Amino acid sequence: MDAENTPPSSAPSPSAQAPTGLASPVLVLGATSLIGGFMLARLNAQGITPISLSRRPPSDDVCWVDGDLADPNLADELPPVATVFSLSPIWLLPGALPALKARGMTRLVAFSSTSRFTKLESTEPSERAVARSLAESEAQVEAFCAEHGVAWTILRPTLIYVEGRDANVSRLAGLIRRFKVLPLSGRGEGLRQPVHADDLAGGAIAAAEAPAARDKAYDLVGGETLTYRVMAERIYAGLGRRQMILALPPWLFRLLLTLAKPFYPGATATMADRMAQDLTFDDAPARRDFGWAPRDFRPRF
Repeated sequence: MDAENTPPSSAPSPSAQAPTGLASPVLVLGATSLIGGFMLARLNAQGITPISLSRRPPSDDVCWVDGDLADPNLADELPPVATVFSLSPIWLLPGALPALKARGMTRLVAFSSTSRFTKLESTEPSERAVARSLAESEAQVEAFCAEHGVAWTILRPTLIYVEGRDANVSRLAGLIRRFKVLPLSGRGEGLRQPVHADDLAGGAIAAAEAPAARDKAYDLVGGETLTYRVMAERIYAGLGRRQMILALPPWLFRLLLTLAKPFYPGATATMADRMAQDLTFDDAPARRDFGWAPRDFRPRF
């Protein structure tokens, strides 16, 4: 639904309060992302009809604005807003903040990533650039909100998954389906904390409602900390397949990744090194401030 075709009376006033305590209207940026569908469903279940900003409709029954965060005329496209959930890459957000504030934003919950920390010293220049961009964007969001009286919360998930849709867990599942055997670099002892997108949607809503979560950033992890190998074993179980995991010397695994790059453009040699690294974070502040309680890692495909 285009903004210009939205009846003026269809959007509640910025001062209206949704039953959950969220200030309305509620705007979701990046509604077609992994988290987006779960976010819209949870808001609707709580009696909230969010407005979605997207370049394509998230679904047939969603109120949405056809727009782009990079549009210099974004303020002209948007209806009034109060609470904003930003599910898009956070580096797209700083440039849109003036338009969002002009339309009434008073509360912002934005997703970043723990890649801000894990890729900061990567041997891959592109990964270091991502880490810098995440850190710089977070700082810009915090500075703008502090200057303009917007309560902000930044959420940094670890390894996000949605069965059959993500580029992490589901990519491994696809490799298992195709080749049956899953090679690992070494024994795959690096620790992981995969987190489901539905839990992230619920956590974002809880954070928006919690006074204790204002003007803070949180690392959000899944309900379990497990090794890369155990994570792979759980994926086999979720597929109903017999485990066929092949431990390779790291040098050989790196060579395989190099050879596979034409078929898997995202493959890099650093993936081999990362399988041995512990990529873990502490979610105790989120549990304390807004009741973060994610599920264990038991995917079902």
